[in-house]
Amino acid sequence: MGERELHVPVLLERCLELLAPALARPGAVHLDATLGLGGHAEAVLSAHPEARLIGLDRDPQALALAAQRLARFVGRTRLVHAVYDELASVLDGEELDGTLFDLGVSSLQLDDATRGFAYAKDAPLDMRMDQTRGVTAAEVLNTYSAADLARILREYGEEKFASRIANAIVRERARAAFDSSARLADLVRDAIPAPARRTGGQVNGELAALERALPAALDALRPGGRIVVLAYHSLEDRLVKRAFAARARSTAPVELPFEPEGSGPSLRLLTRGAELPGAAELAANPRAASVRLRAAERIDRTRPRSDRPKGTQPSGRPGRQPREASTRKNTSGEV
Repeated sequence: MGERELHVPVLLERCLELLAPALARPGAVHLDATLGLGGHAEAVLSAHPEARLIGLDRDPQALALAAQRLARFVGRTRLVHAVYDELASVLDGEELDGTLFDLGVSSLQLDDATRGFAYAKDAPLDMRMDQTRGVTAAEVLNTYSAADLARILREYGEEKFASRIANAIVRERARAAFDSSARLADLVRDAIPAPARRTGGQVNGELAALERALPAALDALRPGGRIVVLAYHSLEDRLVKRAFAARARSTAPVELPFEPEGSGPSLRLLTRGAELPGAAELAANPRAASVRLRAAERIDRTRPRSDRPKGTQPSGRPGRQPREASTRKNTSGEV
């Protein structure tokens, strides 16, 4: 199976549409902070022949496959084995025109039973994005206290039966250590009415890494640069929403006729709330079902108040933002 068959990029056309104005600039630099198998990156490089790519991924296997896929763009790519919260050191002061975060687990990881991400297949309890470092899911299950396990399930999985699952894990591991995903899935299924679905977050520390990465990525954007984030879990999306909103509002008193230096908004929101996939996207790529897309553009915060784009007026919260050319509706129920 080729790498193209392994991975269908999520919301590809919408991502390209949102990034296009920034990447059309001469010498544009695009950061793919979650390179995966390179599907989004390949489309960006094809659509913008002058753009350069910096691609990060914590999974060495995915990085190697992406390098093969992007081989025809040699000279325009720099691929780095790194977690996205290391992007500041990777960039080393280089500014960006475009940035993409696709926070989903890739098809490569889901379909490879040895990685232990999919409960539908029995596999060793690994669940690490980067198998060269960090603790495995088995180590977490077999060594953490019931209180810590419950906290992980509650905070990272939003699981209301967290304590019940944690206590069941501790009881079962006293009989025999956990080493397979099937046994864990069976335990969860028996412990609660509906299985908990996200127990891998603490193994990889995605939320903490994302919380560090988003400010660094926003700081690296040039004025006019754009960022697109695809989140698949409410906790991830909440972090993105807060990071964008904090920079889309002014901190100046509303009655002032000008922005004191450093107090103006530095982002313009490009989506109303989070965009969800349409029927066509879901038919082509069922794994896009839970995706939530948000996008923003870096603006010059030193502009006088009268020159600010509509929607960036100072207030207690971000102003109502104009949408891009697309007439797509937000069906998430968010504002």
